[in-house]
Amino acid sequence: MSLAAILSCSQVIAAPILILGDSLSASYGVDEDQGWVNLMRKKMPQHEIVNGSVSGETTAGGLRRLPALLDSVKPELVLVELGGNDGLRGFTPQQLKENLTKIITLTKAQGSQLLLSEIMVPPNYGPRYAKMFNQVYADLAAEHQITLMPFFMTKIAINPDFMQRDGIHPNAAAQNDIAEFVIPWIEKTL
Repeated sequence: MSLAAILSCSQVIAAPILILGDSLSASYGVDEDQGWVNLMRKKMPQHEIVNGSVSGETTAGGLRRLPALLDSVKPELVLVELGGNDGLRGFTPQQLKENLTKIITLTKAQGSQLLLSEIMVPPNYGPRYAKMFNQVYADLAAEHQITLMPFFMTKIAINPDFMQRDGIHPNAAAQNDIAEFVIPWIEKTL
């Protein structure tokens, strides 16, 4: 066996990364192979990346599923991309904060790092609600001393070439840009 073969067989896979998100991370309306999480797997082969995202997921749903995911995946890092559906359903910022706080607490108790993705609600929800909603993420990052990643849809959503017809979900053309945006934040947090 050559030295190259021995080295490739003995490459150490870093501890897993868990993505806990909603349709923005679950490849809604896009072939899963083209989704940003799958593209990230190809760009970060040293990590096992587990996509625990579910379309339509709220923070309450993510919280319910998290213990089993933490148990089975044993992630080094959890990227939490939840809250958009809470906003779309008009949940209070207090409900959002309570659920995200429990997600952060469970993740830290497992010994995993946490990267929290900021989420923004559409402007038609009114500036007061949008400000209170967005503030939850900044407050949690400060309170729990975790990294807050800016919302990856900010520059995507304003480009019609990157959006599906519903105006909410990124299309296949946007997926690589999202992966390229997220990777440095993951690397910074690890």
